[in-house]
Amino acid sequence: MSDILIVDDERDIRALIADILQDEGYSTRLAANSDEAMAEVNANPPAMLILDIWLKDSKMDGIDILMTVKRSNPDIPIVIISGHGNVEIAVAAIKQGAYDFIEKPFNIDKLMVVISRAMEASRLRRENLALKRRETNAAQMLGESNAFRNLLTHLDKVTQSNARIMFTGPPGSGKEAAARYVHEHSDRAAAPFVCVSSATVEPERMEEVLFGRESSERGVEPGLLEQAHGGVVYLDEVADMPMGTQSKILRVLVEQQFTRVGGSDKVRVDLRVVSATTQDLATRVREGLFRQELFDRLSVVPIRVPGLEERCEDIPHLAEYFIEELHRMQGLARRPLSEAARAHLQTMRWPGNIRQLRNVIERAMILGEAGAPIDIRDLQTEAATADVGNETKIVLSGSLTTLPLREAREMFEREYLLSQIQRFGGNISRTASFVGMERSALHRKLKSLGVSAPKLSEMKG
Repeated sequence: MSDILIVDDERDIRALIADILQDEGYSTRLAANSDEAMAEVNANPPAMLILDIWLKDSKMDGIDILMTVKRSNPDIPIVIISGHGNVEIAVAAIKQGAYDFIEKPFNIDKLMVVISRAMEASRLRRENLALKRRETNAAQMLGESNAFRNLLTHLDKVTQSNARIMFTGPPGSGKEAAARYVHEHSDRAAAPFVCVSSATVEPERMEEVLFGRESSERGVEPGLLEQAHGGVVYLDEVADMPMGTQSKILRVLVEQQFTRVGGSDKVRVDLRVVSATTQDLATRVREGLFRQELFDRLSVVPIRVPGLEERCEDIPHLAEYFIEELHRMQGLARRPLSEAARAHLQTMRWPGNIRQLRNVIERAMILGEAGAPIDIRDLQTEAATADVGNETKIVLSGSLTTLPLREAREMFEREYLLSQIQRFGGNISRTASFVGMERSALHRKLKSLGVSAPKLSEMKG
């Protein structure tokens, strides 16, 4: 980002600064008054703003423009210049968010030093935010299972395009992490990633949240779409978006511009739109709850994010990552996973997926004995087990206790073996080795229990 907007009412000053910056490799835009300046910022926010305090024939002076731009684009560094400089004006400018203040006639070398430092500070802030985003979502992009490798293959294919992506999958499976992965490996990585949660925004406020608003009392308040300019906007749980807002989002996708609530000026944006849902959008379309045209435009590339039950091999790796993360971020004592705990995690049910796994690990680290290995009893809930002395008693389900011993044993063996096969990603050899059976004997046992080849194929796929 090297695009600098120069705002000054003196043509010679604008031209002089522009020539100097262009010689240094920067691209420039020019504005002579506040209307031209705000039109440039609204159309395409610059990487930096050089702003004169006093502007003839303008509705706003430099301080007004500074305050307005900082509300809409707080990350843009602004350098104030003025031929009427004094301490009071400089202090006022810095308080309102200016990076620095330079008095006319200015020294060119000093101007270039200030510009270089401001651009570097802005770059470092962006990189710091990007690193924090990667750290936050790193765990959810770990894995070696076939399901995870297939997901990563699809993500790598779409990173370099600008196509709209629709992520589907169960709650907590890592759809936002997948969207951030696409953003961070694309040519938009240095630009914002803005998340819009349709499920948590009140319907009557959705348009203000997305498009922003203008009022005489509070001026311009940018919406999330404006904040995402140049980058990615992630529409989470897009199925919950109000019907009225759906039509306006559709218009944004077509025209790449919109009007703020209460405003009249068109705001042009350059966005890549990525969306996600846990619901069946095709059914929502048939029920008249989601617009067909919007569905078609959002789901150019549909990608399903698998749940943990489809990637059991990855669970121990994720659990160990969370142990390190919780130790580093919360100061919780490290506790290694016992082999029994690793196996148990792979056979547990995970309706909340990665989010639920992290919660289970965090609870085990908080409540367990510091430094001691995490064992099965640390992972179990009251619904699954009850402690009797030093032993763990399995709580039988109601249906199992009503069966004769032979049928109950067959049901247990079937579920146990299916869980182990799923744990090892459908690999019969590894399963046989773990349960202590010959491969051929395991095949015979599975056949006797009614586990067919198609069932095993589903696990492998």
